[in-house]
Amino acid sequence: MLRQITVPIIAILVFLGFWEWLVWVNGWPNFKMASPSDLPPAYSRYWELFLTMGWQTLWRTVVGLLLAVVVGTLIGMIIGFSRLMRDALYPLLVGFNAIPKATLVPVISLIFIGQHDFNTVLMAFMISFFPIAVSVGIGLSTLEPEYRDILRSLGASKYTIFTKIALPKTLPEFFGALKVSVTLAFIGTNLVEIVSPHGRGLGALFKSGETNGDYPLMFAVLIALAVLGIVLYYAVVFLEKIFAGWAEREGS
Repeated sequence: MLRQITVPIIAILVFLGFWEWLVWVNGWPNFKMASPSDLPPAYSRYWELFLTMGWQTLWRTVVGLLLAVVVGTLIGMIIGFSRLMRDALYPLLVGFNAIPKATLVPVISLIFIGQHDFNTVLMAFMISFFPIAVSVGIGLSTLEPEYRDILRSLGASKYTIFTKIALPKTLPEFFGALKVSVTLAFIGTNLVEIVSPHGRGLGALFKSGETNGDYPLMFAVLIALAVLGIVLYYAVVFLEKIFAGWAEREGS
């Protein structure tokens, strides 16, 4: 337990030290590349904005991620249990995921004019559901048919087969995809906050720093986003240990 806490902290400190050294050795001014030592004054000066806009970004990201979990799991179940639907939906999913999401922001903003919260949540969902759908689909489609045949011969229903065999088997893949989706959801949220600014969220604060040439503020926003992403990532890790801890023990 101590190692799981100290190792990430040491790694972060090493990264910040290297960043500080890189700026110092190159003699970069803070309007070209802010250093970690430039960030505390920005946090001190705009702490109220960081709290307010950080919360705005966080709750939209979490809502979009929860929608991605629900919809992605349902799609994964469909393509996992049906070869026909798998052949039909995979090209559509891959094609949609190949579209740069930044190009969709103006389209969504035009369709849902003024619906800033909805647009942000929608983009967070759209960019993060794909890994979940694919991982669940692969996990269910690779379920050994022998297990299903044995349970069916014993009179088990499809629901029992799913809850007792299929669902536990997909949990490691599901949580692995969820860790990826966490970071993607933050990307989707900030795409809308930056590309279609509406004065809310950390993306809007980043845009304000860019407009005013306040580079320490811009880098402070980036670090704040990284911190939120790390917190949400470890929340997923915590849930994984509860619901799929057996997979980690078997792999260790």
